[in-house]
Amino acid sequence: MLVANIQVSETPLVLYALRRADDALILGHRLSEWCGHAPMLEEDMALSNIALDLIGQARELYTYAAKAEGKDNNEDKLAYLRDVRQYRNLLLVEQPNGDFAQTLVRQFFYSAFADLYWRAMMNSRDTTLAAIAAKSEKESAYHLRHASEWIIRLGDGTGESHARAQAAIDHLWAFTGEMFAVDEGERALIHAGIAVDPGTLRGRWLTTLSDVVGEATLRLPQNDWMQQGGRVGRHSEHLGHLLSELQSMQRTFPGQTW
Repeated sequence: MLVANIQVSETPLVLYALRRADDALILGHRLSEWCGHAPMLEEDMALSNIALDLIGQARELYTYAAKAEGKDNNEDKLAYLRDVRQYRNLLLVEQPNGDFAQTLVRQFFYSAFADLYWRAMMNSRDTTLAAIAAKSEKESAYHLRHASEWIIRLGDGTGESHARAQAAIDHLWAFTGEMFAVDEGERALIHAGIAVDPGTLRGRWLTTLSDVVGEATLRLPQNDWMQQGGRVGRHSEHLGHLLSELQSMQRTFPGQTW
């Protein structure tokens, strides 16, 4: 049975919620791919729990996006029945796991931003988003601590672990700029006190990165050129492959619920 892609009325508020939901869902799925493959049992459990936290955030945001849209979509349809170009996640979170260092650097870059973002969003004039932020910040604080400890361990460890961590930083750095970009619709939400201006978080984000990377005897790249596209539906080739797996159950057995 062929299941048609859904259509979504992307008002600024709906799109804003979808972007954050897509970030959490895609990164959660990426981390779930480590289940049974992490280098130690404790880390297998830790990455799985972080994945569950992110998927829980995605569920709440998809539910709110569906409510804000006011049509017949729901969390399951928004998560599993959109075309690849309808996903609005950061390019960073869809990048393949690679080795353990690349996974942890990706998580570190994202969590350092997410912790600041959710903390600021607790003051949103949108009470639902503020409530989601209050719960998510507690989780993101742990995610950041976990990733930071591993960056230090890898960077200040063996010659090979140091080299792999530095290679991951150099590779993923160009995907970080997109976290701080906004469009006109999002700018209007910022002026209304609903959204947070991510540009105001960049200085503290860089400070967090510099402190941890410095302790790890690593270095941040000086290149300012950044990849863009995920927020408007232009993705790397990796997302299509990820979605074919993520959506397979819902596409094969329509109507399943979370």
